[in-house]
Amino acid sequence: MSYRLGVDVGGTFTDLLLINEQSGQTYTAKVPSTPEDSSIGVLNGVARICSESGTDPHSIRRVMHGSTVATNSVLTGKGAVVGLLTTRGFRQVLQVARSFCPGGLGGWVSYVKKPLLAPLELTIEADERMAADGSVVSALNTQSLRDELQQLRDTGRVEALTICFINAYMNGRHEQQAREIAAEVFGDVPISISSEVVPEMQEYERTETTVVNSYVAPEVASYIRNLQSSLMEHMGEGLQLSILRSDGGLASSRAAAESPVNMLMSGPAGGVAGATYFSHRAGYDNVLTFDMGGTSTDVALIQDSKARIRRETRVGDVTVRAPSVDVRTVGAGGGSIAFVPEFTKALRVGPQSAGAVPGPAAYMKGGTEPTVCDANVVLGYLPSDVQLGGEMAIDKLAAEAAVQKIADAIGIDLMEAAEGIIKIVNESMFGALRLVSVEQGFDPRDFALVAFGGAGPLHGNAMGELTQSWPVIIPPGPGVLCAYGDATTRVQDEAARTYVKRADQLEAKDLLRDLEQLRIRASASLDADGIPAHQQEVTYQADIRYIGQAFQISMEFDRDELLENGLEMLTRRFDEEHEQLFTFALGKDHELVMIRAIVQASATKIDEVKVGERGAGLEDCKLHESRFYYKGEWHDAIIYDRAPLHSGLVIPGPSIISEMDSTTVILPGYAATVDAVGNLLIKPAYPAEERQ
Repeated sequence: MSYRLGVDVGGTFTDLLLINEQSGQTYTAKVPSTPEDSSIGVLNGVARICSESGTDPHSIRRVMHGSTVATNSVLTGKGAVVGLLTTRGFRQVLQVARSFCPGGLGGWVSYVKKPLLAPLELTIEADERMAADGSVVSALNTQSLRDELQQLRDTGRVEALTICFINAYMNGRHEQQAREIAAEVFGDVPISISSEVVPEMQEYERTETTVVNSYVAPEVASYIRNLQSSLMEHMGEGLQLSILRSDGGLASSRAAAESPVNMLMSGPAGGVAGATYFSHRAGYDNVLTFDMGGTSTDVALIQDSKARIRRETRVGDVTVRAPSVDVRTVGAGGGSIAFVPEFTKALRVGPQSAGAVPGPAAYMKGGTEPTVCDANVVLGYLPSDVQLGGEMAIDKLAAEAAVQKIADAIGIDLMEAAEGIIKIVNESMFGALRLVSVEQGFDPRDFALVAFGGAGPLHGNAMGELTQSWPVIIPPGPGVLCAYGDATTRVQDEAARTYVKRADQLEAKDLLRDLEQLRIRASASLDADGIPAHQQEVTYQADIRYIGQAFQISMEFDRDELLENGLEMLTRRFDEEHEQLFTFALGKDHELVMIRAIVQASATKIDEVKVGERGAGLEDCKLHESRFYYKGEWHDAIIYDRAPLHSGLVIPGPSIISEMDSTTVILPGYAATVDAVGNLLIKPAYPAEERQ
């Protein structure tokens, strides 16, 4: 019997999901995260889930992990001290940047630029020059370079080194020569070169991305090394550890340590992968994802069972050229703190969070500030008479005392204050959903909504009301869905190059020849991890724009499509997408700016568990009676246990469905059905005018 384990580390909880690869049986666990060392929480979770499921840790052969280590390094400013080597004359490339100040027309007045990730005093220049076509203008002066590197090393400060030469994306030979010399001078200090990390045009973006790769590399490599060592100690030497990439694919621990810049959005990508997995099996390929955790909410749009991918990733003030799932994040979660500013007296919620410690007042860990979680407790959505997850008690009196601060500050009653907190946080999350739908030319009414995360199912029905996205899908184990996504995604890598060629002057066979070279490069990582060629699947992408534009759109295709339909197929799709986004299309003057090959390992089949149509009646699933406050009045509600619910049952609102990792609220006028996969599908029970 073999198992695979998905692990997702969040700001408040670490989620785990264990899958029996033969039977498809799953087991879940949640443990508090350990911000001081994430691996401690992971090991605590492994011990718990193995104990509760009766599984021998040595039978777990694969661990898939969504990690926030790289993200936290950037956000907290605790990465490595990076030295930078540039072409002579380009020492200030990071300082000049793009001359952009966030904050509107007057942003420059208050904008305080953060320190460079590669300090100017640790930036040196090399005598070398490549032309824009990759030809050598000036050879690399190796002796002067060695002297400069020696002086840089003598500062004793450099913990990681970045090499980024002008036009190296066309020819990386000088960077490779410089790396060899730097390795002799610096020894074991990690070295990143731009021609391998991001071989793309635009000097600033390429430099910034490669510097970030160096900045997070030591901490990521140390974390992965320590985690793998600890897991092998508990599970045996044959364990395979994989880390989730920002674009939703998996990378081996080796590949993740070598290119950690691709892990910056690892955490949110797991939820999108899990949502895609379950919504597709429910028959919904176009969905909005709504992942509400303790600290923040992540949303994304999935079309034709594929998440939209951005070619840039932004973390804090740092933007890098690395592919990531197009996830938008808002500082609204179960732990978000509500407050009333003294000057405006207007209720605000977030982005400050109570976190895991001290947490919401209701969790009895020392928290006293009013949070979204406390408001849910006061309103009865999170019942205090049922232990959360079967083990975490909830203190309703503490929640009421916390929310009463808001009521007193505004001069309203307790229930009105609690409902106001929920309405404000819902509107904040609705705004994020509009960013990925309406503002990209999509009508949310054409999509279903997948609600997950620890707090997502609490707010899912209400978010369905705001977006009119039906059904609202609550997948099995919604609180650990990110871990499910980690466990069911595939190993992936990609290779890209700058192209800049007019479509009407390019032959399909020439494009295919260049794409084949990229496929070989992208396959090298999977080859190194022991994945044979017949288990590798290839797709291609071309970034296309109209000549003169500074904006391009990625078009995905495969070899057969290109051979059968030619480049006209790509330009036609680009015109359609451009019209969707910007309401017009030129229909001519197309230019291919970038091309890339994406190689994935074939999916490993997992036997799926189906929910039967026979079993306990709805009355047998009843835990007890309760009530909750909705739209200014109390409603009697029944609390159901989700575990025995089966296909064919209809759960009318108002009701609450309780499970280990989350709580689902079904509002008056709505009803949920259970599908064959185990999803809860929430829809209006009758027309809108009758629900008023």
